[in-house]
Amino acid sequence: MRKKLALALTGVATLFALTACGGGTATTPSAEATLDPANPTIVKVGSSPIPHAQILQYIDENLAKDAGIDLEITEIDDYQTPNIALADKTLDANYFQTEAYLADQVETKGYKFEHGVGIHVEPLTVFSKKFTDIAEVTEGSIVLLNNDPVNQLRGLRVLETAGVLTGLEDTDSALTLEGDDAKNPKKLTFKEVNSEQVPKFYAEDPSIGLSVINGNYIAQAKLNLDEVVAQESAIDNPNANFLTWREGEETPAIAKLEELLHSAEVSDYIKKTWTDGSVIPAF
Repeated sequence: MRKKLALALTGVATLFALTACGGGTATTPSAEATLDPANPTIVKVGSSPIPHAQILQYIDENLAKDAGIDLEITEIDDYQTPNIALADKTLDANYFQTEAYLADQVETKGYKFEHGVGIHVEPLTVFSKKFTDIAEVTEGSIVLLNNDPVNQLRGLRVLETAGVLTGLEDTDSALTLEGDDAKNPKKLTFKEVNSEQVPKFYAEDPSIGLSVINGNYIAQAKLNLDEVVAQESAIDNPNANFLTWREGEETPAIAKLEELLHSAEVSDYIKKTWTDGSVIPAF
């Protein structure tokens, strides 16, 4: 049975993977396939390293064999490559994105994908090395944000809930808020970088006052949770991550993986692994 793949990311569309293979043979997924534990069907899944790949590896090591599937897990650090690789059929499915992000990708890139229901939520979290309380944020402070429009607005909403921004609209961005004293009364300035770069910039740039960081990068970068000053609420959070596949290609193997991702065993695994609430089940 194949184990988790080593990190397999290039900057573009092609993924190269190394697999650790055990005994037995495996088939590739097809719509007509029946699942046989003695001859498991391979499902190639691309995911963020944390927590997505960890959740998939738990399934691969504990649940997949008896279900007749064998996961090949490719860890991908950015948010563009997983959908590129799914579209070009390098992957059978990916697991890293939310409803709003996928909708934006479909609109801008023309992807034809389908997805399952939410598996887990990673609340966006605001970190600061300068302030111990969000109420202490001073005028003109620099805020570090994700530069993709969907997650950026989501981060701005966290700051609005925390009281440093006000009256935001869905069309707002870092660009529209600079110079808008009504919505940005503290005259915050904004710095935008790729999502995977936010923890690095936060750690290395002493000028940053606040940094809004995606949950999967918090554990990966081993950030100090004592520096948290605000966090997105998990209650009724619409930003659950889910499994995505090409339109019309939900094979029996993908359907089985979708089922296992919503099993009681996976829910318990998430709760026991991320006791700090940085990752919570969405089912």
